[in-house]
Amino acid sequence: MLKVENIEKYYGSANNVTKALDRISFDVADGEFIAIMGSSGSGKTTLLNCISTIDTVSAGKILLDGVDISDLSPKELARFRRERLGFVFQDFNLLDTLTIEENIGLALSLTYTNPRSVQKQVQAMAQKLGITDILNKFPYQVSGGQKQRAACARAMVAGQSLLLADEPTGALDSKASKNLLEILTRMNRDMGGTILMVTHDAYSASYASRVLFLKDGRIFNELLRGNRERTDSYHEILNVLAMMGGDISDVI
Repeated sequence: MLKVENIEKYYGSANNVTKALDRISFDVADGEFIAIMGSSGSGKTTLLNCISTIDTVSAGKILLDGVDISDLSPKELARFRRERLGFVFQDFNLLDTLTIEENIGLALSLTYTNPRSVQKQVQAMAQKLGITDILNKFPYQVSGGQKQRAACARAMVAGQSLLLADEPTGALDSKASKNLLEILTRMNRDMGGTILMVTHDAYSASYASRVLFLKDGRIFNELLRGNRERTDSYHEILNVLAMMGGDISDVI
């Protein structure tokens, strides 16, 4: 589904250049759940921003289903983001003046989908994520965990093929974090969603089927979970983080 080929990203001027990404390459198969880990400054958020087209690469290619996203026109990019990508952020990014139902259906409404069809799709997605009882409420009236479920529903309601999550559990307590990670796992396993999640948290990363570790803008290591238990994967992740050096508390 996704192919990242030798991408580089530079910031700054000619006299003061920072290399945020250094010839990173990897593939993402349809239906994978991948976590990206690394300490602050490792390049993980820059990588996610480039894949999401929020930022552009300085060199290399990012291909989604064989299409180089850097070749898309502004109009094509807008359509690409709307139809192919779903976003889940740490701070939810829900509009306070809209109900949860309206927030979830916003992307569908922007494509001039029939209102009845929008309502039907929103109801179906809300039922899958267990939030049908809060659809008529506003974001300030629900918990952080419910807001994040709503954000997940919005990210997938239009049939988006790739879900990009940036520290999705960062603003949640431990119980809400666990619930959200189980929802992401279900979206991946039962709904066929392909997920790319940036996280500092080893516990969150242990839910993924594959973990990429970034250090100084490069891929330092990679772990495949395979058939192992999640707890075993968690301890392996901690071992890699320790091997990377530095302050582990900055990562987990």
